[in-house]
Amino acid sequence: MIKLLKYLKKYIFQAISAPALKVLEVCFELIVPLVVASIIDVGIKNSDTSYILKMCGILAVLAVVGLGCTLIAQLFAAKTAVGFCADIRASLFKHISSLSYSSLDNLGASTLITRLTSDLNQVQTGVNLTLRLLLRSPFVVFGAMIMAFIVDSKAAMVFAVTIPVLAVIIFAVMLVSIPLYRSVQAALDKVVLKTGENLQGVRVIRAFCKEKDEISEFEDKNRFLNAMQIRVGKISALLNPATIIIINVAISVLIYKGALRVNIGELSAGAVVALYNYMSQILIELIKLANLIINVTKSVASGNRIQSVFEIEAEQNDGKIKNADFSKPAVEFKNVSFSYNGDGENAIENVNLKIASGENIGIIGPTGSGKSTIVNLIPRFYNITSGEIEIFGENIENLDLDFLRSFIGIVPQKAVLFKGSIRENMKISAPEATDEDIWQALKMAQANEIVKGKEGELDFIIEQEGRNLSGGQKQRLCIARALVRKPKILILDDSSSALDFATDAALRKALSSISKETTVITISQRASAIKNCDNIYVLDEGVLVACGKDDELKNTCELYSQIRKTQFGKEGV
Repeated sequence: MIKLLKYLKKYIFQAISAPALKVLEVCFELIVPLVVASIIDVGIKNSDTSYILKMCGILAVLAVVGLGCTLIAQLFAAKTAVGFCADIRASLFKHISSLSYSSLDNLGASTLITRLTSDLNQVQTGVNLTLRLLLRSPFVVFGAMIMAFIVDSKAAMVFAVTIPVLAVIIFAVMLVSIPLYRSVQAALDKVVLKTGENLQGVRVIRAFCKEKDEISEFEDKNRFLNAMQIRVGKISALLNPATIIIINVAISVLIYKGALRVNIGELSAGAVVALYNYMSQILIELIKLANLIINVTKSVASGNRIQSVFEIEAEQNDGKIKNADFSKPAVEFKNVSFSYNGDGENAIENVNLKIASGENIGIIGPTGSGKSTIVNLIPRFYNITSGEIEIFGENIENLDLDFLRSFIGIVPQKAVLFKGSIRENMKISAPEATDEDIWQALKMAQANEIVKGKEGELDFIIEQEGRNLSGGQKQRLCIARALVRKPKILILDDSSSALDFATDAALRKALSSISKETTVITISQRASAIKNCDNIYVLDEGVLVACGKDDELKNTCELYSQIRKTQFGKEGV
């Protein structure tokens, strides 16, 4: 949490001014009981109306000045807290965006969403309250004790005993509750994860009639979170009654002893009222301080969780090279192995392949054979475990990541579209693209008729995750988005699985017309989608078992021959 305080630099003036103004307000507040005591001992005792009015005027001035200080302090505290957390949120989002797929896989989307929302909101509340109360409450408590000694040192001994006892209780509760709040946030992560999974997979859940099971599992996680919150809530709730009991006992002792001393003339009635007011101020401030400590405890736990994400270093060191010779081989794998867990079983093993610039190649193999893994390594979404990858003659680790990905167009297995117009979605890959460029890409992707049939055409609004489009429409728009960029390397990762054979064939024919400067890498479960490729790579359990043209492989590669026969019939045409 301490490391996050660097984001306060921009707001240092407000961060210092807010508590300073609160301290100034406290100074005025501590004078009030003395003025009241003076009104009782002088004005009321001597029936001096003018003196009473004069003192009341002083009270009004103190109130107005104190209110002004409070309002400005509240404004500064709010600006600091909001700006501080906005900067952290922006920096955290940027850091998350720089993490490799491996780190993101390990963290999980639900955890990161909780860090960016719930945890940061808790930190914002904690910072706001800290700036307003962290100096004010202790200053009132100790200031009231000092003022009590000024009024009467004997009576003030009650304050000297009460305040340490209260401090012990407050810090004991804080030490117990901090680790519990961490557990609460971890339980909240699990609830968010389960909620996200259920919302995203609602169709699957309903298709298999698993609603009751999912509801039961969610209720279990929710009950656990509820139990954790109740447990820590009970401990935190001890603060208020404990402090109130001790303060009220102290007030009773103070009034009792004060009354006895007033009767024998050792203490004035005004002094007793002043001491009572100071004890009441301490009571109010300790209640505020107890709530502050609860919120700060939550904030520290949340801040530590946020900091833990910042401490995850990006595994991908950005290279320096920002140019390439596009006439050299587009992609070359040299004894490349990769494991998703780093030390687990390899997803691909000693893969060697060489793809010439402008070549149209296909990758095929059974499910889980490592096809998608290979194409995820080309834009360096993951770092290889061993071996070497060269892109246009340069080691991939030496290339600037932005430059590397600027000439690669990718269509992933899952079609992902964002809420907004079709034009906005197309310009994600090429912000400078014109409408003419977009229509050209749509036509090649067999999506122009889809867009022309929508109201507003390019201005048609796609809903979140493309819910108002069919699976085939989403895939074609994703292909068009990749083509708008006019990439040097185009990767199609099983991106036509939702297309019928006629549309798929038309798409392949259109892609064959792409300039020979564009290298097309197609992953598909359909042999028909890659049979006309310049070269076909066959993978099996992470190992490259064969490479060649369709005519060669159907006679020399048993696995490829089986795939063709399964899809085309015994003749394997």
